[in-house]
Amino acid sequence: MADEGKLQYTGFDRIPVEALNPFIDRQFVYGERTMLARLTLRKGAKVPEHHHENEQITYILEGALRFTLGQGQVITVKSGEVLVIPSNMPHQAEALEDTLDLDIFTPPRADWIAGTDAYLRK
Repeated sequence: MADEGKLQYTGFDRIPVEALNPFIDRQFVYGERTMLARLTLRKGAKVPEHHHENEQITYILEGALRFTLGQGQVITVKSGEVLVIPSNMPHQAEALEDTLDLDIFTPPRADWIAGTDAYLRK
């Protein structure tokens, strides 16, 4: 959902759920400079290694994600915890249990908006 440059007001219950693969569903809203995404990752979901220009802040509402970052640093982010991933840092993730995750990106993820994020659709 987007209407760049204009006030937006909605609820996640009104944002369509996009099934990226059998393990990951996604919803997002964005403005001119920021994107907020809610991802549902089922236990065993894997986000392959990738990197992007966007700074990413991940907040785990429920569950746990194990991230492998940069040169092999492993961090498990659990419910109530936050991870800030700098721009262009390679990272991958695996859901250790069913997980509800909020991600904030700046700038908005152009590949997600355009639907060209093939790495998530496998």
